[in-house]
Amino acid sequence: MSKKAEKYFHKQMDKDAGLAHTFHRTKIVATVGPACDTYDKLLELVKAGVNVFRLNFSHGTHENKAEIISHIRKINKTEPYNISILGDLQGPKLRVGEIENGSLKIEPGDILTFTSKEKVVGTKEKIYISYPNLHNDVKVGEKIMIDDGKLEVVVVDITAGGDVKVQVTYGGNLLPKKGVNLPDTAISLPAMTPKDFEDFAFIIKHELDWVALSFVRRAEDIVDLKKLVKEANSSIKVMAKIEMPSALVDLRNIIVESDAVMVARGDLGVELPVEKVPMAQRDIIRKCIHRGKPVIVATQMMESMIDRVKPNRSEITDVANAVLEGADAVMLSGETATGNHPALVVQTMRKIIVEVEHTEYRYDREEDLKALAHSPSFLSDAICYNACKIASDIAANALVGMTESGYTGFMLSSYRPKSPLYIFTKKRSLVNQLSLSWGVRAFYYDEEESLDDIIFDQIEILKERGFVKAGDTIVNTGSTPVHLHLPTNVLKITKID
Repeated sequence: MSKKAEKYFHKQMDKDAGLAHTFHRTKIVATVGPACDTYDKLLELVKAGVNVFRLNFSHGTHENKAEIISHIRKINKTEPYNISILGDLQGPKLRVGEIENGSLKIEPGDILTFTSKEKVVGTKEKIYISYPNLHNDVKVGEKIMIDDGKLEVVVVDITAGGDVKVQVTYGGNLLPKKGVNLPDTAISLPAMTPKDFEDFAFIIKHELDWVALSFVRRAEDIVDLKKLVKEANSSIKVMAKIEMPSALVDLRNIIVESDAVMVARGDLGVELPVEKVPMAQRDIIRKCIHRGKPVIVATQMMESMIDRVKPNRSEITDVANAVLEGADAVMLSGETATGNHPALVVQTMRKIIVEVEHTEYRYDREEDLKALAHSPSFLSDAICYNACKIASDIAANALVGMTESGYTGFMLSSYRPKSPLYIFTKKRSLVNQLSLSWGVRAFYYDEEESLDDIIFDQIEILKERGFVKAGDTIVNTGSTPVHLHLPTNVLKITKID
């Protein structure tokens, strides 16, 4: 190994752990909560297969989040992992207020009054909804869904005083603080609330890897958040959560403006007719792959394992289908945040992923995998596409790329190469950010001599870490002249001596 390469090889790295952890190409995102917020429990989840930890800013304090971040950073520093941290903003989540006696039985045909003017304790006389513009935005005949769609009411009148009269369509027990969805209504709320701005400042201060914007309705929501990122001089990447019908209308532009996308099926499954959710998920995934943007499938993937030690058969199929559709990552929410078996659910999800990837995974739809002639980065896209194709044709033992912005890493990943994918970058922030992308194993490397020297060092690093060996064939991408940091413009095949 050259001295330059040795500089990047940490002797304390456990090769077997590193190899095992990257074995599943579809990544696992786990939400952190009371069930797993200690150092030991977080490390247990990482060893079980977690690649990204999600911090849900709908719950918990900044003090608790800072402690969790410290634990994850310690894992990255002392263990052979590059775990990414995703900060998930709450967004303008609408909720029911307090309810008298903690529960209110409502039945079909009941007439209720919703108010946003005063925080009353809810009774059949009046119920508070945390949406100041409720009376201005809703119209007679529109549906209002409560508690993930378990309860449904229809607007029958809007009073002169600004109250909204509704009739119950599907009843049940109305509980306090439950979410409210307005699937038929054009909501006028801004994309970020005052709480979101406070949480965003915390996220920037602690240099998280990703920030997710909830309830995205249009591409301008992402553009506005990216302006804040730029003003903060941050390298954080922005993720759009797709959970409203209006986002599907502007989906192409949202994907273009975002760095990644989450199919947030919780609210999406309430806002959309249920029969439309599977095809919406499939469409979002395909469009993200088409644009080289990482995509996460989220919500209720293995929810039965919050209490049980085995998932439902339908949940097993759900995870498998997300893998088969080409998702970069699958996400766990309550299963790890508050469930009884956080590590077990990760292990179970990983087993499903590995089984599907080893026996059936074939992402080879030509319309998704071709470089786009109208793309402003068409030439480098074509290099990436052909690098993946050549790697497949010659059964290469490794596909290696270099990136400064992350684009080449995301693009190589989007072509879903059959060869193991290794990305080198001089940006430390990208090493963790790329942990979200399908199949990517990222390394920090900041030398800028000749391209031949760089490729030699990359191969030496991979050899020492046990990823390649003498006799293997490697496909490398890069750019030259090196010091100009141009888009990818070189493809090289190497047989290791």
